[in-house]
Amino acid sequence: MWISTRAQYGLRALLEIGARGPDPVPLKEVAEAQKISQHYLEQIASALRRAGFIRSVRGAKGGYKLARPPEEIRALEVVETLEGSVAPVGCIEDPESCWASGTCATEELWRQVDLAVRSVLSQTTLKDLIERQRLLATAKGKLVQGVTAGSVK
Repeated sequence: MWISTRAQYGLRALLEIGARGPDPVPLKEVAEAQKISQHYLEQIASALRRAGFIRSVRGAKGGYKLARPPEEIRALEVVETLEGSVAPVGCIEDPESCWASGTCATEELWRQVDLAVRSVLSQTTLKDLIERQRLLATAKGKLVQGVTAGSVK
């Protein structure tokens, strides 16, 4: 399993949008705050919108806002939306993809890795990430990636 920048940036974009509260956030501002190419972020935002994580708001004060409360968005579903499977090896989800499936001593190890990754990602919500970012900002006493101590609603 390799988590690409697509999933990393997707989570960071959701974090930025969610931390700014209920008002729409222009994608340009998200890209600048997170130091992500706006063109690449547009592709990611399109996938996030289709999956129902964000919705677009048109107009002069338009942008993107969360389509669901941050406590209902789990890191696992975001990563799987943007990456596909998080399984470390193909045989975990498709036993027929490997001739040694069912007779391989390492299969149990890979299943444990898969379960551990899924557990951490499924137990982590966007709200958790926003709160963690707020704590980091407070600890540093300054604005960090657009998130201040009072920005989480």
